[in-house]
Amino acid sequence: MAEQKIIDRDTYRAIKKMSREELQAFLMRYANELLENDSKSINLREVEKDLRQINGIGDKCIEEIMHLIEKNLDV
Repeated sequence: MAEQKIIDRDTYRAIKKMSREELQAFLMRYANELLENDSKSINLREVEKDLRQINGIGDKCIEEIMHLIEKNLDV
């Protein structure tokens, strides 16, 4: 099986010329991109719909819960 290339030649050359600080910043950006691309997505309307199925949780409480979820997801 062929080995998958992680970085292209131009990126490799740029990395070789980086200072330690530049390399650290590059790696942090790369890691953040991996995390963003790997994270699972949720359907907020489906979450709200499921919350409404729970007995004892009223509309006002659901609105507050949804607000907190959206705030923490930066939506």
